[in-house]
Amino acid sequence: MRSRTWLVLALALGGVGLLALRLSPAPRGARAEDARTGPPVAITVYKSPSCGCCGQWVEHLKKSGFAVTVVDVDDVMPVKQKYGVPGSVVSCHTARVGGYVVEGHVPADLIRKLLRERPNVAGIAAPGMPVGAPGMEQGGRKEPYDVVAFDRSGRTTPYARR
Repeated sequence: MRSRTWLVLALALGGVGLLALRLSPAPRGARAEDARTGPPVAITVYKSPSCGCCGQWVEHLKKSGFAVTVVDVDDVMPVKQKYGVPGSVVSCHTARVGGYVVEGHVPADLIRKLLRERPNVAGIAAPGMPVGAPGMEQGGRKEPYDVVAFDRSGRTTPYARR
């Protein structure tokens, strides 16, 4: 009886997608955290077409449930200038998500934290290219690094330590 109710509801809402969602088991390897994140969050990444670590960071975002649009540009500096990335936090790629700027190899969970908390900042950054950050993995080697928040005037404040 319950299945029939879901079928009627799914058809009434215009398709069997809801029914499939209701009856389908979670994908193999899915984590409970993935289910809580809701629909994929759109993020646009501006990067050099030849940068391997940027491509690895993009893969990190995709695996973390982001809907990534990649814009390959020959020179990312104009993008950084357009979005107000301070020179002190520059890295190899720049992203835009939810009205914020994300500079460099920031872990996906910190981007989600930014979007959840909505602080009054222009963005967050992992300055430079920290070893062990997403996309900068070197085997088991990992060095501590800071993720900073920055405002429109270029002032930075600590955001997270990894």
